[in-house]
Amino acid sequence: MNEPPGNERSASDTLPGQFPFTRGVHPEMYRSRLWTMRQYAGFGTAEESNRRYHYLISQGITGLSVAFDLPTQMGMDSDHPLAAGEVGRVGVAICSLADMERLFNNIPLDNISTSMTINSTAAILLSLYVLVAKRQGADLKKLSGTVQNDILKEYVARGTYIYPPRPAMRIITDLFAWASRELPEWNTISISGYHIREAGSTAVQEVAFTLANAIAYIEAARAAGLDVDDFAPRLSFFFNAHNNFLEEVSKYRAARRLYAHIMRDRFGAKNPRSMMLRFHAQTAGSTLAAQQPDVNIVRVAVQALAAVLGGTQSLHTNSKDEALSLPTEESARLALRTQQIIAHETGVTQTADPLGGSYYIEQLTGSIERGAREYIERIDAVGGTLAAIEKGYIQAEIQNAAYEYQRKVESGEIVVVGVNRFQQQESEPIPTFRLDPALEQQQVERVRQLRASRDNTAVTARLDALEQAARSQENLMPRILDAAEVYATVGEISDRLRKVFGEYKE
Repeated sequence: MNEPPGNERSASDTLPGQFPFTRGVHPEMYRSRLWTMRQYAGFGTAEESNRRYHYLISQGITGLSVAFDLPTQMGMDSDHPLAAGEVGRVGVAICSLADMERLFNNIPLDNISTSMTINSTAAILLSLYVLVAKRQGADLKKLSGTVQNDILKEYVARGTYIYPPRPAMRIITDLFAWASRELPEWNTISISGYHIREAGSTAVQEVAFTLANAIAYIEAARAAGLDVDDFAPRLSFFFNAHNNFLEEVSKYRAARRLYAHIMRDRFGAKNPRSMMLRFHAQTAGSTLAAQQPDVNIVRVAVQALAAVLGGTQSLHTNSKDEALSLPTEESARLALRTQQIIAHETGVTQTADPLGGSYYIEQLTGSIERGAREYIERIDAVGGTLAAIEKGYIQAEIQNAAYEYQRKVESGEIVVVGVNRFQQQESEPIPTFRLDPALEQQQVERVRQLRASRDNTAVTARLDALEQAARSQENLMPRILDAAEVYATVGEISDRLRKVFGEYKE
């Protein structure tokens, strides 16, 4: 890879909004527009989650972020035998267009930005969202939001994959091509370092493996005949906001600078927007402790401030009780208030890059960039990201870093307040959110009733057409939309693709 010109200081001394965007992707940053305050939420049925979304909107969030339950993420309907006990647990259960309509009831999709944390079934869930927007009368050209759609990190850090990597990449590039025409304002992927960091990586590894994944997606899109400047402006990223405050600020700056050079020098991008690394940040769930949960409020505030000083475009702040349960409304509100205080009371939004020019920040930025570049060169040497995943290289690097961190916590070399030092006997347990167990059976009955009441002849015909398209080189998105429109379920659509592509076994 090409080195950036000059030393670290000279590369960083350009103004915000100018290549290589070390100091931010916009000239004014938060002086002209605050980051999107996007609180991640979803649980139980669509109605339950819809109520939480309306509550969060009433409290001042400026973007929605949807969590889906594990069956939805894995392409299984709520009545699948393997879904038992998981329906609505870690996110909302969505089986069909009917559920998606309930999820966004009385929420005009052309007036709000929506992020959906979904990967293996991203094409299906985006199709459902588009169909709801159409029925609302929204102009699809103006729909804004993000679908995570990042399958590579599932193989190394998270595990909600369905298909083998290569057909999974085909679905992603089909989505890129379709959305570039139909949803020009939509971010077609959120390339995620967050889960890599949650799995135990270092800050350098988070940047390196995230950008290595980005390289793989860009190469796949180009191999599918797409021009880099046609799709790259809609790529987005998702990073962790961890505890080491100054390292985290520097990490975001290093990622922007390294990405800008990759896009210009490696891929020949001409459009400046293709070179801008725009990202969402979420505070680090892995740092939250069940012991003394009120202390998590402090952790989240520090992490959120690091993301803001590092120039994030949107932010989710975790709630204090998330080491114990799904957040209560009260704790979700407090997490949002944390962002609002940073935005309106601290003064950090009055200048574009408050820590730019700090000798230590500049040194850390350069060090992280160099470390990440070296990792990418090693990944290139083994044949790229897919080859590195298949050989287990990336997984092993993350596992080794996680082991080393845990060893230091257990030895006391790393202090975790309330866990290995400064412990105290808990007095009374804090109130936690409890999911009504009856919601699962309600969702199971609902999907069964749907199958009994829809036009099953039309469903079968459109699923057959989807299967035929999967066996050809046809873009899959129009066929997925056609099937979803007549209420084919997430599980049924996924099963037809399983039939053609198979399932990945680690």
